Amino acid sequence: MSHYQILIVGGGNAGISVASQLLLKDQNLNIGIIEPSEKHYYQPAWTLVGGGDYDVKDTEKTEAEVMPEEVSWLKEAADTFKPENNSVTTAEGNTYTYDYLVVCPGIQLDWHKVEGLKESLGKNGVCSNYGFDKAPYTWDCVRNFKVGGTALFTQPSTPVKCGGAPQKIMYMASDHFQRRGILSKSKVEFFSPGSVIFGVKKYAKVLQEVVDNYGIHLNFKHDLIKIDGPNHQAIFKVTDKDGNVSEEIRTFDMIHVTPPQSAPDFIKQSPLANEAGWLDLDKYTLQHTKYPNIFGLGDASGTPNAKTGAAVRKQAPVLVENLLAVMTNKSPQANYSGYGSCPLVTGKGRLVLAEFDYNNEPMESFPFDQAKERFSMYQLKRYVLPWLYWNKILKGTA
Repeated sequence: MSHYQILIVGGGNAGISVASQLLLKDQNLNIGIIEPSEKHYYQPAWTLVGGGDYDVKDTEKTEAEVMPEEVSWLKEAADTFKPENNSVTTAEGNTYTYDYLVVCPGIQLDWHKVEGLKESLGKNGVCSNYGFDKAPYTWDCVRNFKVGGTALFTQPSTPVKCGGAPQKIMYMASDHFQRRGILSKSKVEFFSPGSVIFGVKKYAKVLQEVVDNYGIHLNFKHDLIKIDGPNHQAIFKVTDKDGNVSEEIRTFDMIHVTPPQSAPDFIKQSPLANEAGWLDLDKYTLQHTKYPNIFGLGDASGTPNAKTGAAVRKQAPVLVENLLAVMTNKSPQANYSGYGSCPLVTGKGRLVLAEFDYNNEPMESFPFDQAKERFSMYQLKRYVLPWLYWNKILKGTA
């Protein structure tokens, strides 16, 4: 079959959740999902893998295990969109047409944008939690870290999936160093091109306390541009308060790098993209701004929310409701608030659950002050959320 009533590009959290929710509303829908991957990952647990508190094998299933039985899985890679023809052509050369399109291919990791990073990863103390095959080496670096060493943690200038992830592993590493009695004799530093530790003031305040308690040194307006693994050097582009740019070389014993990220190239080069290369969507209805039979959600979207799985969980039912409305010649009525959540791990057994909307205003779920480190919230991340993901979210029931 080459024509689908609803064609979904992307079989990650967003695509599978939307397909499952659509089928719960109407099991007769004819849905195809374009997704080339053999494996499906629960990525939020990779921070815990890097911190030594989660088995990486538990973050992986086959794509076949999570694909809804009622959909047609097109195991190919989307390549070219022709919205005027209602068609998508794959890298394999096949063309599929649709009545309605949902685009959610996720985000692209641009390792190549930091010179020397791809060649350095996985050795010489250069690590990253942004990959199933990479996160275990982070734990190797943390547990083998020697007293008196220097540990650097970086955040790029681009949007990233889970904006708090660059910090979370730093706090887990610092907690481990502290338990071993070597933190006070070692150096931990954070580098960010930004100017604040976190965009929501309520949570930024508690994170600053965490930073101070660990003795972490913050370096703002620092953007990693090069890694020299064999010489254990990181080169940063530094912008001063007057806008002057210089380069700074730092040595390290371990460095955790969060790579620059962007929308996938095939999105950037398509008529669906905005000027910045992200999907051009109405931020409330998630309908494309130019093509009314196209919707999108997830990390490739140009909507100004945090790129998190929690955002997808709130976007999916809005998109489903609005898509079904458009399919019956009604206008979209459901609105997405910009909700995002960042479970900020501040150490083993401690977590601050940040939840907020488009305006960076707190939008909390629990009847207590979430701007406090809590053991219960760590248990939520460690045990409850992975179970919820595999058993409820992907099946469209949460």
